[in-house]
Amino acid sequence: MTRENPHSEKLHEAPQVRYVESNGLRFCVETRGNPAGEPVLFVMGLGAQMTLWPEKLLNAYADAGYRVIRFDNRDIGLSSHLKDRLAGHPVTVMARSRVGLSVQAPYTLHNMAGDVAGLLDAMGLGSVHLVGVSMGGMISQVLTATCPEKVRSLTLIMTSTNSPRLPMPQPKLIWKLAGIGAKGHDEDAVLGRSLAFWKAIQSPGFPPREQEVRDRIIREFRRSYHPAGILRQTRAILASGSLSSLTRRIRVPTVIIHGDSDPLVRPVAAEQLKYLIPHAQLELVKGMGHDLPEPLLEEFAEMSMKNISRHSPVAA
Repeated sequence: MTRENPHSEKLHEAPQVRYVESNGLRFCVETRGNPAGEPVLFVMGLGAQMTLWPEKLLNAYADAGYRVIRFDNRDIGLSSHLKDRLAGHPVTVMARSRVGLSVQAPYTLHNMAGDVAGLLDAMGLGSVHLVGVSMGGMISQVLTATCPEKVRSLTLIMTSTNSPRLPMPQPKLIWKLAGIGAKGHDEDAVLGRSLAFWKAIQSPGFPPREQEVRDRIIREFRRSYHPAGILRQTRAILASGSLSSLTRRIRVPTVIIHGDSDPLVRPVAAEQLKYLIPHAQLELVKGMGHDLPEPLLEEFAEMSMKNISRHSPVAA
């Protein structure tokens, strides 16, 4: 099969949403761009719905001729919500994870990578280019290492190997992200908590306008609010342990994009990824925290698409 030129003139489709079954669960999936273009699948991070991917970023790929796909992970957004109860105090569980002890969880990152593999099969996609952010980058690492035939290239944004040896973020960030001790679940309470969290992790070199962040939080809340799913996703990360042994096996073209001011996933995590994936390219972005700043989106897309161009498909 001859590889298409993604930059040629294409007929683009408007964003289309549908539901796809995978691993016995139902996933909300959106596609846009060129239906015949090379597929690029975006995997979102902890507690975040697929709608957190900026439109400007997605449209950059669509305008370049790619088929753009994003979806809600399990337990978040409009995809299936599980009902498993969590055992153990969050602090105790986190301590066990940090010293390498087993952690009980309804599912792990491996199950979530299986969700992605199942989505590809259900959508008739043999392989895709993966773009994973934060937890989504961890899921992407697992899928790439365990199902290399399904991944053409890999873009890892502000993520890590989940190794307990890496520096921890500030405890207050962990508690805020996981919603531990959260008070109130009405719109105003969620807005207040979420706004405080985003202010704590936003890029110091590219601070967004507060009203834009407020509007986004409210849109996300009204689309879906499922705090129990965030706790289960957090437990999945803790139960998965270090991915380093898997990350070493990655052989597809890889670019690592990370902020030098990330307070949640420290820059040393990106350095470790580069060490474990020797062929990978590391782009350390000055002034970037743990978000996707609007002024940097075109740059991110260019870095990713340049990496995608390194993929050499095998004729079939």
